[in-house]
Amino acid sequence: QVQFVESGGGLVVPGGSLRLSCTASMSSFNVYTIAWYLQAPGEQREQVASIKSGVNSNYAESVKGRFIISRDHAKNAVVLQMNRLQPEETAVYFCNVPKPCGGARLTWGQGTQVTVTS
Repeated sequence: QVQFVESGGGLVVPGGSLRLSCTASMSSFNVYTIAWYLQAPGEQREQVASIKSGVNSNYAESVKGRFIISRDHAKNAVVLQMNRLQPEETAVYFCNVPKPCGGARLTWGQGTQVTVTS
């Protein structure tokens, strides 16, 4: 069974930055489209960014211009650089293989907590 491991979360002040990393116990990780999701307290999980096997990426409107998703081929990871973070982005962040119509294909990992507060 594939296991996703998310890391890099933490406590940051509004306007600050964090860099999240996603790895998975799967072969050909770099072939798959990988997405980052956030789940705020009491809310449903929502996709914030995705990257295809190459460099093509997509972002939710709310994070465009602030978040950057990329691949670190050396580490077999997908990285989410989050800049100018806002308090409402306090959430647990997860990665997974997205389904075309929403949701994700595989079992969720533990996620990594991001807390944006002054």
